[in-house]
Amino acid sequence: MPGPPVETPVGLLLAGTAKAVSRAFDDALVAAGGSLPVWLILISLVSRRPATQRELAEAVGIRGATLTHHLVAMEADGLVTRRREPGNRRVQVVELTTEGRAAFTAMRGAAIAFDRRLRHGLGEADLHALRDLLARLAANVAPTRAAQPPRRGADSC
Repeated sequence: MPGPPVETPVGLLLAGTAKAVSRAFDDALVAAGGSLPVWLILISLVSRRPATQRELAEAVGIRGATLTHHLVAMEADGLVTRRREPGNRRVQVVELTTEGRAAFTAMRGAAIAFDRRLRHGLGEADLHALRDLLARLAANVAPTRAAQPPRRGADSC
């Protein structure tokens, strides 16, 4: 029976790092008065206004019911308004309010500061290498790769 791995598997390191970075980013957004879902919705609305709820759900990558939950809270906080589209009453159009734009600006500042914090001590070459490695790792686990047998001699973790 083989012993424990000598080094921590890359997937475990990546998962732990992603969790820590995600938690820290959430904390930064909360300190700015938001949350990750609110931030993603605001980014989407700023880049394409107005947007339908369906378009927002697709852009943010969440289900319609989950988006509705967030939009109800955002509307109650005065960040967005929702209205029925005159030509199709089943479609809801979502628009930013002045308060929503202010919230976006505050969270954008927090996101920029967080990105600076995350990049601390990394040079341009490091960032380029990191982006390249992350893209290669993502390609390694893409659905087309999963169907291929592992290469001989490749680590299983």
